[in-house]
Amino acid sequence: MKKKILCIDMDSVLVDLMSEWHGRYNRDYQDDLTPERVLSWDAKSYVKPECGEKIYEYLKEPGLFSCLQPLPHAVEVMERLTQRFDVVIVTAPPSPIAYQEKEAWVAEHLPFLGRHNLIFAHRKDLISGDLLFDDAPPNLNAFMAAGRIAVAMDYPYNRNVNCPRVSGWLEFEQKVDQFLSG
Repeated sequence: MKKKILCIDMDSVLVDLMSEWHGRYNRDYQDDLTPERVLSWDAKSYVKPECGEKIYEYLKEPGLFSCLQPLPHAVEVMERLTQRFDVVIVTAPPSPIAYQEKEAWVAEHLPFLGRHNLIFAHRKDLISGDLLFDDAPPNLNAFMAAGRIAVAMDYPYNRNVNCPRVSGWLEFEQKVDQFLSG
């Protein structure tokens, strides 16, 4: 029997992007931005006016993606999921250096998965998979519009997306069969 394909996002699903990204902004602008305060996908609306669009420049800084920590239980659950499913990481790097850093991160933290199961794509809806586990509203909506299952890692900025959601990796693992069975 063919294994179901799970497409797993990296940033803010597999790794804790927000702590480092917001931390860099908070240090530079003496602010207290947290994921709980970001209520829409437009991060620039939640930073000081003097920062504005520059909030996205942090995502292009060398070293950002290589220093990120896995979210709680992500690595252990990913390892268990690979025993039952065909698991691929589908991620959209914001800069050329991010490609290298993300690949190195996967090699270090997920050696059982390997870089051959790492797909770089901005149009995740074009990737063949049965389920997408992501946080970005555009990705979740596009995957569902393609007639497939999307599951949100729950954040305030994606609560307007009408799809199943989980608060963490253990909950995702517990419910993955339920999500796939419809």
